Order: sequence, then structure tokens, then C-alpha cells
Amino acid sequence: MQGRMKLGDYLVSYLKKIGVSHLFGIPGDLVINLFLKFGRPRGMKIVTLSHEPAVGFAADGYARSTGRIGAVCVTYGAGGHNMVNPVAASFSERVPILVISGGPGEEERKLGVLIHHQAKEIESQFRIYREVTCAAKVINDPQRAATDIDEVIRSVWLNQQPGYLEIHRDVVEQEIPVPKHIVAWNGEMPYPQSDRHKLDEAVRDTVQRFNQARHPVVLVGIEAYRFKAVREIVKLAEKMGAPCCTSVLSKGAFPMNHPLYMGVYVGALSPPRLRKRVEEADLLLSLGMLLTDIEMGGHHPPEVLRHRSIWAVDHRVNVSFHTYTDVTLRDFVHGLLRADLKAHREKVFYSDNLARPRSNLDRRRLRVSDILREINRFLASHGKFMVVAESGDALFGGIDIKVGDDGLYLAQGFYASMGFAVPGALGAQMGTGLRPLVLSGDGGFQMTGVEIAHARRYKLNPIVVLLNNGGWGIFRPIAKRQDLLALPSWQYSELARLWGGVGFKVETVAELRDALEEAAKSRSFVIVEAMIGPRDLSPITVKYIRASAKKAALLSRA
Repeated sequence: MQGRMKLGDYLVSYLKKIGVSHLFGIPGDLVINLFLKFGRPRGMKIVTLSHEPAVGFAADGYARSTGRIGAVCVTYGAGGHNMVNPVAASFSERVPILVISGGPGEEERKLGVLIHHQAKEIESQFRIYREVTCAAKVINDPQRAATDIDEVIRSVWLNQQPGYLEIHRDVVEQEIPVPKHIVAWNGEMPYPQSDRHKLDEAVRDTVQRFNQARHPVVLVGIEAYRFKAVREIVKLAEKMGAPCCTSVLSKGAFPMNHPLYMGVYVGALSPPRLRKRVEEADLLLSLGMLLTDIEMGGHHPPEVLRHRSIWAVDHRVNVSFHTYTDVTLRDFVHGLLRADLKAHREKVFYSDNLARPRSNLDRRRLRVSDILREINRFLASHGKFMVVAESGDALFGGIDIKVGDDGLYLAQGFYASMGFAVPGALGAQMGTGLRPLVLSGDGGFQMTGVEIAHARRYKLNPIVVLLNNGGWGIFRPIAKRQDLLALPSWQYSELARLWGGVGFKVETVAELRDALEEAAKSRSFVIVEAMIGPRDLSPITVKYIRASAKKAALLSRA
């Protein structure tokens, strides 16, 4: 990095300086010059897919799995508008994505006519992205360009949410001044800082409450992932000796084989033993868990829990009815690690929703619960896999999958978008080198699953376990018009072979087990098409549908 640089070169240099190794995108006329900057020698690895939503999901998977910022470059209008949904999902789940868009030049803007790709006004795309990012800027002032870019990217890191840069095509080659402090900077990105006095008070208050508790439980939330506090939280849990559980959004943020891990807490939808232990706790210490209906399983509103809970989230700590603002999760956990905490001893039981089969089911027709058990068996004997779950029944089924300590678990649990799993797995494997096992229904796969055809060109080899029930199965128990839920059969195992991979079609547990073993040996990507009944669903989905139907019935009577 130098004191004066072309704007495009500065942006590439900046991203490399903070450790971004891949750029995900699709080129277009209003961004082509900038796009080519990223692909020059000593630039980044350029990853192009078939459609912008998949590009966004791939960058999200890269960011979730590596802990770095996921960078995306798209053209104005046609590309930028396609990217909005995956960016909205990243925003809701605290994933640091940087969207870089091209745009029309100044001379084109002066013409006073509609420019192709323009939806309403030239600024419309920028206004849209302001709604789904923590920081957004149009870079149009050469004197401030370096500082504006720096401010947006720092905001992305500090908030762990997406940011947006719009760089019009006539400024890419403009020479800009780079402030001395940015030139000299080593690329290290700072974490948010706490107010030291408020932090000390929050820690003292928490220690007092915790040391008085007899049956505490620790809830580990999504911010543990985003603010890189997982390792410290595990140390804290071990110091406390308190049982831990994660949420739907944060599954994988606490080692699933750890002796203190109870499983995934989803309010009333949780396994009975886990739910009972959480509800009997005299203190809930929540570290980074968002207060959403997904996290709480539609169970208790936060107000009901506050008298016996401590919530550290969104740079604040609520100790029952005391609120300490400007206290970050990382600093709070570090403060508790230094404190004199009472050590508890308790035998902790892991719980899921998968009942043990009463007999050998190897020749029985596959059910979703069988598939989940077989995946768990496979993961237990094959280390270093990540699991990526799609929305729908695969998302709820994924709650019962147990990944080893050397693997990862990724899913968009908040349901702000759909189609994450396959492209997200591609981006995550590029960033980490871990082989993904993808759990997806046929509905989710038909959205973005065709992106797996790119796996061969990037030397990627995910294993996709595709639940084929011929439609949108999660809605079948409640839909009056079943015809609206039907999907055409794509012959998925055959498509895998046509796209250069390996395909299996399985109908029994024994066939699935054999297919997974063969998939593990394959250097190519694999689609295991698992045939299931049209109304078969994962155990927790059945719970969810029953609870929703009961709630709807109560509301209709009110």
C-alpha cells in the first residue's frame, strides 16, 4: 500500500491486508474494470458461480467458517438487486459480508435518462442496501475515498454485519490519496471496546448472582461465533462446571462432544430432559444469544426469564433488571475468567430428539430420523467434516446432528432467506479446506443446488444428502392444497453424474450407509438421493408443526 494509489488497487490492497483470500462475484459491464483488478497477479482467488444469490451464500459460508470478512463483487442493478436476500440473511445472523457494487459513471448520470440496470433512481440500490447493512457508502469523492472505504470495512468488522460499497466505473482508475495511518497499519482489525467501569460492575454483579446459584445453566449464542469468543467460553464453562446448551442459530458454537454440553435449546420444542433442566435452573447465563422466536422456540417471552437470568448480547449485559451498556461479550467473558467463581459439579446428559430404534432397521424404507442417525454414525467414524444444513425440514433435522470437535456446523437458522446450503458449503470449503456434508431437501436444492456443478472446477467435493420427498414437505401437514407443494423430480443422482460428480439413489438404511462410505472415498462431489415418504419429517419439525397448530387454534378462539 502506498501514499497515492488508483482507487481499485487500493481496495484490493486493503482487503488483502486484512486477510481476505477469496472474492466471490459475477462480472458485469458496470463493474468489469474493478472486477478485473481483483483477479490480477498477487490479487485474490476469484470465485464465480451461476447466480448472484449463490455468490452471496458462498461468501457467507466463507465468512462463517473462517472468521474473516466475506467479499462480494457484483454489477449494478441486475447483480446488486439479486444479492439483497442473502445479504439480509447475513445481516440478521451477524455475518460480516462486504458487498462491492459497480455503478454508472458521472457522465452517464448527467444525461438525465434511465440507465440500463437502473430500477427507479440511480441512488435506489444504495438506499436498499442501507436497510440491510450496518454501513453503506457511495465512493464518489477521491479525497475521501480511502477513508470512506476504511470506515465501512471497520464497521463491518466491529458490528459483524454486512457493509456496502458502491464504486462507479469512472472512479476505479482515479488516483486517490491514502492517509499515512492506513499505509502504516498492519491490517489487524480491532474488536469493540467496553466501558471499563460498566464492565467491572457487570462482572461483579454476575459473579455475585452466579456464586449464589445452585443450579445454573449457560446458554451459548450466535455472538460467541461472531466475536470469536468460543474458546474463552469453553474455558469459562469448565471453570464454572455449569451445563451448557446452544441455540438454533449458534449450534456448533460449543463442542458437541464436550462433557458439559446438553444439546440445542429450542424452548418448548427442546428434548424433554434438556427443557426440564433449563426450566429448573435458578440462573440462566446467556452469552451472545439473540432474543428471537427461533431461539426461544416460541416459548417464554424474555420478560418472564429476566428475574433469573443474565443476558450478554448486543454490547450490553442485563443482570436481571440491571442493565450495563457498552459491555462487549468478549470483554465480559474475559472478566468472568479472571473472577473468583464458584465451581459446580453435575453429571450432564446430552439430549436430542432421535429415539433409539427397537430393532434392526437396515432393510426398512428410509425415514428422516433414520437418515439423521446414520449421518451421526458416519460423522463419529469420519473426522474433520463440516455439516451445512439447508432451510426447511433439513434445518430442524440438523439440530439433531452431532459434529465432532474437529468439524464445523453451519446453517442459516433465522430463516431470513433460503438456498444457503450448497453454495454456502462451497464457500466454506474454499475458506477452510474442510469437506462439507450438506443436508438439504429437494425444495431447497432446486433453489441453488445446481451450483454444485461448479465444485469440480474449484476442486471441491461436498457430499450432499438430499431428502427427496417430491415437494415442500414441511408444509404438507397443514396445507389444504397439496398440489401447491409438488415439485418435479430432477433425478438428482443422475444429474450428479452428468455434472461430473458421483450419484447414489438410496431407499433403505443399509443402502444409505453404504453410499456414505463410498462417498467418503470419492475425490469428487457426491449427491446421495435419499428417497423418503411424502409426509415423513424430522422429529423436531413434527413438534414445531404441532405447537404452531395449537398456537393458531388458541389465537383463533381469542
